[in-house]
Amino acid sequence: MQEIRWGIIGCGNVTEVKSGPAFNKVPNSRLLAVMRRDKVLLKDYALRHNVPYTFNNAADLIQHPEVDAVYIATPPNVHEQYAIEALRANKFVYVEKPMATTVAACLNMQKVANELDGKLVIAHYRRALPLFLKVKELLQQNEIGKVYTVKINMQKNAANASYYINNWRVNKATAGGGLFYDLAPHQLDLVIYFFGEAFNYKGTANNKAGLYEVEDTVKGKMQLQNDIEFIGDWCFAAATDIEKDEFIIQGEKGSIQFEVFGQHLIIVKEGQKEVIHFEPPAHIQQPMIEKIVNYFLDKGPNPCSAQDAISSMHVMESFVYGNNL
Repeated sequence: MQEIRWGIIGCGNVTEVKSGPAFNKVPNSRLLAVMRRDKVLLKDYALRHNVPYTFNNAADLIQHPEVDAVYIATPPNVHEQYAIEALRANKFVYVEKPMATTVAACLNMQKVANELDGKLVIAHYRRALPLFLKVKELLQQNEIGKVYTVKINMQKNAANASYYINNWRVNKATAGGGLFYDLAPHQLDLVIYFFGEAFNYKGTANNKAGLYEVEDTVKGKMQLQNDIEFIGDWCFAAATDIEKDEFIIQGEKGSIQFEVFGQHLIIVKEGQKEVIHFEPPAHIQQPMIEKIVNYFLDKGPNPCSAQDAISSMHVMESFVYGNNL
């Protein structure tokens, strides 16, 4: 195999700029097919992105003989079903985050992939972006000495109540939880990526604003390897003037701070402050997709395995629903 020919299930907003165009820009990769139930929107997407094949049924795309790899960009409640169908059809699989709505569903996906010797990658694409690669490099170089604590503080203002009506991101059955399940996977995956699997974790979740049924505030703690303590605080109903996106790593010699959804890295050491700006790629998933294509072509490792994603899913489920190992 010299080229990976992709099919997308669920060509919605996330695929317009973040991921979709990148499949044609990465070497040895081509976007061949897209699936969406709405025929008008499907045709429009295919015309604008010059995609040859269109489908209204996911099974038809999965079974198409020219499709080598399937990118699942649907809401999380059908990730398990489509991933397993694609794996059983001998396709490579790339799944949006969160991997699924529950740890049990994730474990089932991993089990099938292992049994079939299939290739399954999860879209924790920040692992491939320069800002976070720089953070990992600084930690490997012991830039701030022994790490003591890691803190995530996310405070986001709530939208008007009407915004959440029929919004799948605050529907437990569809999303697994609330906005925490939509955004925290990126943040917690970086914790795992930098420091390894967590243990002894617990948290609490509440609905403070009452704008929808699932949680809007989450607090959690966990013990990381090498005696590193983690503290997380998320609120999706905060006042506008206290909005924050902080990821702070504190060590014996200084600190590293950045926004998971921003572009600046701040290094404080020996009284000196350095700020590094990173320009995001036009298609934010492109660096990750390049690594995935290399993995599918046996030219590199899996950039984010099912086990990687399951590690952060365990933590999320524990924080929100009190399930710990």
